[in-house]
Amino acid sequence: MTEIKLYNTATRKKGVFTPLDTNDVRMYVCGPTVYDRAHIGNARPVIVFDVLYRLLREVYGIEHVKYARNFTDVDDKINATAASRKAAGAKGTLEELIQERTDETIAWYLDDMRSLGNIDPDFAPRATEFIDQMIEMNSELIGKGHAYAAEGHVLFAVDSYKNYGALSGRSVDDMIAGARVEVAPYKRNPMDFVLWKPSDAETPGWESPWGRGRPGWHIECSAMARELFGERFDIHGGGLDLAFPHHENEIAQSKACCGDESFAQVWMHNEMLQVEGKKMSKSLGNFFSVRELLDQGYSGEVARFVYLSTHYRKPMDWTDKKAREAEATLRKWRALSAGIEPASRAGASVVAALADDLNTPGAIAELHKLASSGKAAELKASALLLGLLQDDMGDWADVVAVDLSAFEAKLSDTRDAAMISKDFAEVDRLKKAFTDAGLEVRMSKQGVDLIAGSNFDPAKLEAL
Repeated sequence: MTEIKLYNTATRKKGVFTPLDTNDVRMYVCGPTVYDRAHIGNARPVIVFDVLYRLLREVYGIEHVKYARNFTDVDDKINATAASRKAAGAKGTLEELIQERTDETIAWYLDDMRSLGNIDPDFAPRATEFIDQMIEMNSELIGKGHAYAAEGHVLFAVDSYKNYGALSGRSVDDMIAGARVEVAPYKRNPMDFVLWKPSDAETPGWESPWGRGRPGWHIECSAMARELFGERFDIHGGGLDLAFPHHENEIAQSKACCGDESFAQVWMHNEMLQVEGKKMSKSLGNFFSVRELLDQGYSGEVARFVYLSTHYRKPMDWTDKKAREAEATLRKWRALSAGIEPASRAGASVVAALADDLNTPGAIAELHKLASSGKAAELKASALLLGLLQDDMGDWADVVAVDLSAFEAKLSDTRDAAMISKDFAEVDRLKKAFTDAGLEVRMSKQGVDLIAGSNFDPAKLEAL
């Protein structure tokens, strides 16, 4: 069996991944708060953990891997959107309008993520479906002295959990000094965080032992993961921005409730995304939703290739140049593999790259080697492991299946001869002819590559 190594944020080490049960590998990833369209930064963890999901299924078998990604559908931003719609004259109660908004945004999210080639998780729990479990967990924490009720709130007592801050490497004193925490008279400690909060007449709420209210953000994932996967499971993932406070708080409340060996065994976080070298910002005009990116003419497959070209633990920079290079590469691969059935298994070198802490850039380098060797069936099977070259994602390419190897060989031989004669006129002529035909010409010490662009016209090659 392939040995998978993953970087664990909790230990700050890369180590061999050993599932609790090889017949039941379980992964939980924090999903979106569904108040608006997902932006391109939101898509990065989806693609990262989709590749991990594919790898786990490749190694342990599809039937032995389960993946959950939640929807946070209890949130003040959702409430505000629904309230503004009601104020504008929308029909229905506030609760109905909230439901309408969350249904709408969840549908958008799933459609956008599928457009990027992602597989739907096995479980997509909504927070509102697990309120009873959250109430039960809060009650257990109070009973064990790790939480307390105050003025309709339930708060986690941070000083009751000795390892608080271990995930992010922060001390409680440092966090108090540097964090923006809500100072409220009902808090025993400024760092104590909300597990339950009261709801007024205009806010959605559920009956509880502490009055009508709604859950805090952090308790949602703990309760949902526990209900779906039990008190111990294998992997918990999400963006690096969630490590503190969200994941730190998840760990504290889950371990305080269920024991130090409970909850996730491996914690994984992807780095953030920027655009053209700058942090995404609406004021800079570089803030895009996934839908806006697709509407600009970038295909989901091309976008996915760009995401995978950077290791998940490194900051990613979306650029138009990268997208154009990805498009050219994918056109060539699709032309090479057109009408070809994929091999029964992905190439060993591609699997090995992914098994080394999801080294997707390394895997893409191996795909290039397979393409250069003309191993179309293995290329296709291996690309599918990364979610590329899927049959239902290729319409954008309008592939013309033309074998360019003879033209590549001709240019290569001509260049070799020119290196001896020092006469490069024929090399320049061929390069211009290929460019005029809509081919990108790449020449290196390793050889010559011709890549079909969107304006490729094979008829213009007939005279060569």
